[in-house]
Amino acid sequence: MHQHKKHIFFDLDHTIWDFDRNAEETLNELYETYNLKGLGLHSCSDFIIAYTENNHQLWADYHLGKITKDFLRAERFSKTFIQLGISPDVVPHQFEDDYVSISPTKTNLFEDAEHVLAYLQERYTLHIISNGFKETTLTKMKLSNLNPYFKNVIISEDAGVNKPNPLIFEYALERAKARKEESIMIGDSLEADIYGALNFGLEAIFFNPLKKEKPADVTNQITHLKDLLHLF
Repeated sequence: MHQHKKHIFFDLDHTIWDFDRNAEETLNELYETYNLKGLGLHSCSDFIIAYTENNHQLWADYHLGKITKDFLRAERFSKTFIQLGISPDVVPHQFEDDYVSISPTKTNLFEDAEHVLAYLQERYTLHIISNGFKETTLTKMKLSNLNPYFKNVIISEDAGVNKPNPLIFEYALERAKARKEESIMIGDSLEADIYGALNFGLEAIFFNPLKKEKPADVTNQITHLKDLLHLF
């Protein structure tokens, strides 16, 4: 279906790098390190659920430029602790920094990611476009052994704008020396990846592993990375 393409641009978090699984591993470790049970958080799973909801919402706001990187980092755990009844006075101040240090070292990828990337790399030029923080994105790429698959890693901090801003897609194409008609974007975020690309005039494929309801105006969808083997 897309064999005529030459360049494939991937999102990283929630598309190749399994953000939620890696976050869960990290939070389980920090739950023990900081004895959060002793602070009154009797269930690590409840803590992870609350954090995940807050983090996803804050990242959605960050994509749209509504909040800054510093606000996101300051708010996501503070909001979660308070939501779960923990006084701000007893919230561990080092918690966020430790999370940011540990989480990128986790290497869980979505199922079949390496197999699919190896297949595609033989046929297309692959690139990353990420809104993730620069230092953590580069760490994830390196420790997960993803760098060999990708010619360019385009990070929003370098571009000066986040997806879905069309300028980041323009910046990415310039870096890749690629044209719109020979390129395609693959990502999990409807707002940032899919509508961002489509509004720029770039074809896109919605990665939807949770099988959320697909908007009618989004025509291309996969629920597993291995589905790409049939499309390319």
